[in-house]
Amino acid sequence: MLEHYEARILPYSAMQMYELVADVESYPDFLPWIAKSHVGKTICIENGKKLFHADLVISFKLFRERFTSEVVLDEDLMVIDTKYVTGPMKNMCSQWRFVELDDGCEVNFHVTFSFKSRVLQFGANMFFDEVARRVVGAFEQRAGKMYG
Repeated sequence: MLEHYEARILPYSAMQMYELVADVESYPDFLPWIAKSHVGKTICIENGKKLFHADLVISFKLFRERFTSEVVLDEDLMVIDTKYVTGPMKNMCSQWRFVELDDGCEVNFHVTFSFKSRVLQFGANMFFDEVARRVVGAFEQRAGKMYG
């Protein structure tokens, strides 16, 4: 299983970053390798949390796969959790956590995953950290365009 953790201090509010990451429908507009996204019906669960399923299509050269994740939004705690449901992976979990600071916010991103296919897993082993950093960087660039 692969794991990546990253923390960045950004000059945007925690709420701005939370809303940007929660807007899964917009991912194809700025995230590398995301060709399509669709968000299912959002339902409210305990303590004001919201839950939905997100279908994403990842496209990179000849590789094109669709997967579904369960996304839980917790605005009170400024946390977004995702859990793998279906697709080419064996498992995947991620968490975004946003901490308000005096002059911006701290963005924490943690992801773990593994593929079912040994070939895909081998490829992921070589590029995983770079891909994760590019994803976080894409959110930072999007925030600059939207809020900068």
